[in-house]
Amino acid sequence: MSQEIQAAQIAAYAENFTKCKKNRMAQQAVVKNGILASSENQGSIVLNTPVFSIDLDTGEVANQKQSGRCWMFAALNTFRHQIATSFNLKDFELSQNYTFFWDKFEKANYFYENIIATGNEQLTSRKVAFLLQTPQQDGGQWDMLVALIQKYGVVPKVIMPETHSSSASRELNTYLNKKLRKDAVVLRQLVADQATEEQLGEKKSEMLAGVYKLLATSLGTPPTNFDFEYRDENKTYHIEKGLTPQSFYDKFVGLDLNEYVSIINAPTADKPYNQLYTVEMLGNVVGGKEVRHLNVDMPTFKELAIAQLKAGEAVWYGCDVGQSSTRDSGIMATDVYDVELTLGVDFSMTKAERLDFGESLMTHAMVLTGVDLVDGQSTKWKVENSWGDKVGTKGYFVMSDEWMDEYTYQIVVKKEYLSEPLKQVVAEDSVTVLAPWDPMGALA
Repeated sequence: MSQEIQAAQIAAYAENFTKCKKNRMAQQAVVKNGILASSENQGSIVLNTPVFSIDLDTGEVANQKQSGRCWMFAALNTFRHQIATSFNLKDFELSQNYTFFWDKFEKANYFYENIIATGNEQLTSRKVAFLLQTPQQDGGQWDMLVALIQKYGVVPKVIMPETHSSSASRELNTYLNKKLRKDAVVLRQLVADQATEEQLGEKKSEMLAGVYKLLATSLGTPPTNFDFEYRDENKTYHIEKGLTPQSFYDKFVGLDLNEYVSIINAPTADKPYNQLYTVEMLGNVVGGKEVRHLNVDMPTFKELAIAQLKAGEAVWYGCDVGQSSTRDSGIMATDVYDVELTLGVDFSMTKAERLDFGESLMTHAMVLTGVDLVDGQSTKWKVENSWGDKVGTKGYFVMSDEWMDEYTYQIVVKKEYLSEPLKQVVAEDSVTVLAPWDPMGALA
């Protein structure tokens, strides 16, 4: 039975609040400075100094600016680390705009295919509502980046530089989503009219031409052939002629992306450890690499990340960056803010509870480039962000080990670091399909 709030209750709450000196003191601080500034724990910042026993030299950080391309920046940053080592190009960058263009284009096609596949479902069905809520966005997953690279390759940033719409993508997303929703009206009507597969394909091709036009106008035309001139750190001149995006990737990056696997830590009851998962309607390239996650416990998760760092290779990873982290000093630690002390409210939840009840999910991808080991155990991690060099320590953040436990959800490592039983799980290819709105389908 519903119960309304009574005036007597409110009077009691107010009296109890006012008679407590701690409440009044906290009120004075928060009213003037805000919750987080009043709760910052300087002791946590002192403990998380940016010094690490394993520390990869990865150069200057990149800047995704006002766009949601962190997953893309993080992946391309791991590639440029390889280029820096192999070709002595310290602060070289790959074109995030090039990959951004093809991601948008492929996501449009992926959306059309899902609209056609659900064309006979009611608009009120959860799947259709899910599709139409956000037809496409900037975010993505590691395997989605792999699908793009395997189809389109990569190019240097100087070959397809940033544009206004790649660095500040809100307008582009607004108008691209307007077009996709308008096209969904047409496609659903064709399905209702029992159009043939050929008719649907012709209409979709016409729609994709419009998408290409919108993207080319906003982001520029992607190159198909180019020459690449550069000077290395020794000032030696080089030129590579007649490259394609695919041949550039093969020569300058050369990583076999099929040898990498997405590892997650999702301690919820519906996802037993040591099993593979995918997410329905999550992807970009139709016919490309499917998103796959191997769920493991946190000790295994950390061991895999450490193994790859020890081998001298950075680690792509995804987390909930907004939880208990400072932007200016670049500290991610569970005790960096003592909000419970300031407000006198208990916010504690388990990692599984936060996932199940919508309190947390992966929101941002970055790169692990170092770790501090004490007696073989990790205590803090070095993180390369993509927010420019004005935050953290020249753009690098420090993540406490406890923060990794609670708010890190995904890493990408080479399969060679997996135990034999886990290699077998990956090889057997038995995959559980999760619902489109599962938190493990979140886009960084």
